[in-house]
Amino acid sequence: MALNNVKETFGAALPHDGTTVDVLIAGAGPTGLALAIDLTRRGVRTLLVERQDRLSPGARGTGVQPRTQEVYDDLGVLDAAFAAGGLYPKTARWENGAIVDTTQMIERVDPTPAVPYSNGLMLPQFRNLELLYERLQELGGAVLFRTELTAFDQDSAGVTARLRHAGGAERTVHGAYLVATDGGRSTVRRALGLKMSGPELEPVAVLLADVRVDGLDRDHWHRWESPAGGFAGLLPLAGTDYFQTMIAGAFDGTPDPSPETIRAGLAARTHLDASQIGEVLWSSLFRPRAGLVERYRTGRVFLAGDAAHIHSPAGGQGLNTSVQDAYNLGWKLGQVLRHGAHDSLLDTYETERRPIAESILDTSTRLHRSGTLRRGRDLHQLGIGYPGSPLTRELRTDLAEGTPAAGDRAPDAPCTTADGTPTRLFDAFRGPHFTLLDLGGTGVDEGALPADPALLRLVRVGGPAPDLTDTDGHIRDAYGPDPAVLLIRPDGYLALAAPPQDATARVTEALVTHLGAGTVSAAR
Repeated sequence: MALNNVKETFGAALPHDGTTVDVLIAGAGPTGLALAIDLTRRGVRTLLVERQDRLSPGARGTGVQPRTQEVYDDLGVLDAAFAAGGLYPKTARWENGAIVDTTQMIERVDPTPAVPYSNGLMLPQFRNLELLYERLQELGGAVLFRTELTAFDQDSAGVTARLRHAGGAERTVHGAYLVATDGGRSTVRRALGLKMSGPELEPVAVLLADVRVDGLDRDHWHRWESPAGGFAGLLPLAGTDYFQTMIAGAFDGTPDPSPETIRAGLAARTHLDASQIGEVLWSSLFRPRAGLVERYRTGRVFLAGDAAHIHSPAGGQGLNTSVQDAYNLGWKLGQVLRHGAHDSLLDTYETERRPIAESILDTSTRLHRSGTLRRGRDLHQLGIGYPGSPLTRELRTDLAEGTPAAGDRAPDAPCTTADGTPTRLFDAFRGPHFTLLDLGGTGVDEGALPADPALLRLVRVGGPAPDLTDTDGHIRDAYGPDPAVLLIRPDGYLALAAPPQDATARVTEALVTHLGAGTVSAAR
């Protein structure tokens, strides 16, 4: 099986001097690729540059949490991710050459109608990147490899960036906005003079590698504790015949992440014979760090992913938080660039996402310091929301306990179309548009809403002319029994929740904030 084989060379895709794009993205990791997918499907002219000659190799972070799976569903990546990934196996602890006990370190949770993706998906990061890249190409997007952003300036009209490719030639590109997704040592962040601060983590060196191992079953996540402290672990990587290797603990000096060091480290810390340890596909030295940048936006430049926050890998939160940064920023850039929303909408990216990163930084640091291996549903990121956002309006009173409020994630629910065809709410939400759910026939005036279904889709549930029928009561269970209008943002959160009274006026007022006054006025 060929691994890590997505590669591009510098070529004609680089714009000529003076070319203007809408958004320039620096860094083709998970964050940059997810953002490029979202912007490309919105018709936003996007240029994604990557200084390496290929996508980053290595399994690295392997966990795709349930909320990120919902993001992948919307972006058109989930089916491929399910086909390439799998569930985490039980952890087997070894002593004296034998398994002494097994535990389900990653909690298994049954899916429900409201939460169809309920378990963490194990997907090697190199494969994750490949799938995102393939999706971007399907949409007509591309990555400019071997192209480094070396300098940039900005003014009220946009950003002027200098790009350099491997041969030394330089070009200038103009963009309305620049998004830095160039990792924890972000060149853009340093150029802006922004500092990161965060808790101090123990200075532990960890060797990571993707290794072929013979004579070890692939039904367990194997772990060996060291009497001197530290451990060795071997996780069978779904969709491959490799194991992700992690060796943590006391080393003499700074360990060299060479294949020879990996083989010697495994032989010394496990019962495996050196002859059983085969090809080392990729290896790296990792030292856990934690930090959060002081601000996410400086003028027309944004930071996302590891460029804005870095975490201990404990709990598998970093990649997922980063992809959701892109998902939050993408629709807002689309509204401003394609639909005339005010630039101030982009300020809510930091308002909403920075507190999330701060909370997750606390969680991952706590798990790192505790040493506990148990991972539960509290890490699934399904409870993340934006109730305090300036974009959030909850106008109902006396909500029943458990009813989603404005700012919460919009649950899924199986239902049927008017002709009885099975469907679900996620099918209605999927795409770059807003969705207006009219629950119970509120009489909202469709003529007062933007007519472009690529911008806003009205979905009536119940009432005299329903689009969807709540056949088995799952929508009622998910959203409560009372009539209401719910405006669902493109990233799957409730922006507005209002009672039937004056529903049209309430929806129109909210749409002005999200879509721009010109778009809403044109519908009247």
